[in-house]
Parts: sequence; structure tokens; C-alpha cells
Amino acid sequence: MSNPRIVVLASGAGSLFRSLIDARASLGIDIVGLIADGQVPAVEIAREFDIPAFVIPVGADRAKWNEELATQLRSLSPDLIVSAGFMRVLGPTVVDEFEGHIINTHPALLPLFPGAHGVRDALAAGAKVTGTTVHFVDAGVDTGRIIAQAEVPVLEDDTEATLHERIKVQERALLVQVVGQIVQGKVQYDNLKNGDSNE
Repeated sequence: MSNPRIVVLASGAGSLFRSLIDARASLGIDIVGLIADGQVPAVEIAREFDIPAFVIPVGADRAKWNEELATQLRSLSPDLIVSAGFMRVLGPTVVDEFEGHIINTHPALLPLFPGAHGVRDALAAGAKVTGTTVHFVDAGVDTGRIIAQAEVPVLEDDTEATLHERIKVQERALLVQVVGQIVQGKVQYDNLKNGDSNE
């Protein structure tokens, strides 16, 4: 049996993407493509490891962008799509077709502090503990079924940058753990509409 086919979506430095590359042998996965929304450092990581990289810039027509993204995903035939620091909301064209096969990492303990500024919002709220969440992607913003979480204490002298760096350490480890559970069949990613929640 061939290894599960993984496609990664990324918008930034690619540290989460790199963590999956480093773990791919132990996880028994094939990373068959990276899709980015611009010429970001993650693209260079993909090229370094001979992983096909595709850049689909976001234009004014978001429906067209989502269709282009869906077309590229279809061509890669992924078993699992990993949104790893991908700062774009996936539209219905993508979510409806690949529902149950897309996971996302988020730098907060959902359902607290969803959206693009989870770390900043946790600090602003005076949270003593925050963390990271890996969840399935649905039509909402960070509203999908939670798979796993890891806590990170907020220190008195934390800035957004220092707190985010400590969250990223946990985020990388948690993502590798969850992908391993999915490919081993320990976490079900089919027929979620009929499944029960781990939240």
C-alpha cells in the first residue's frame, strides 16, 4: 500500500511545513505538494526538498481563487490537506469537495480567540494560559471539529512575538502527532457529518 498523499497549504516561513518534512519518514507519508498564496519562504523549503510547489496569488475575485485552488488540489489527489500557517479562509468550492480531509493549526485554544490574531487576542484578554489547536476545517473560521490541543502558559513579560514563538514549538509537535494519528486511522477524517466530536 502506498503512503498517504499529503498536500500542505502555507502563507509564511514554513516552520510547520518543515516539521512535517522532517517527520515524513517516521509518519509514513508522501508530501506531494505545497500550495502557497505568494512567493513565501515555505516555497523555498519545498524546492530545497524537491517537493512540487504551486503559487496561487489571491486576487480580487476570491471565487476564482478558490476554484483555482480546488483545481490544483484535485490534480494532486491528496488523502489529507494540511493548512499550516495558511492565512486564507477556504471557500465552499474547496471545503465542500474536500470536507473531512482538511486540517488546520491555530495558535490558541479554540473556541477561544479564533481568527487571524489569536495570540494578540489572548494577550489582550489577559489569558493566563493559551496554546494551540489542530482541527478539521469546515465552512466557518476556526469552527471545525477539534482534534487535539496543547496548552502554553502566558508569562508576565510575554509579548505577542515571544508568546507566539513558544506556541509554535507546541504547534509543530502537535501537528506531527495529529497527522500520525490520522494516517494510522486513530482519528477518523471521513463521514464527519455523522461522527461525534472530540471537543
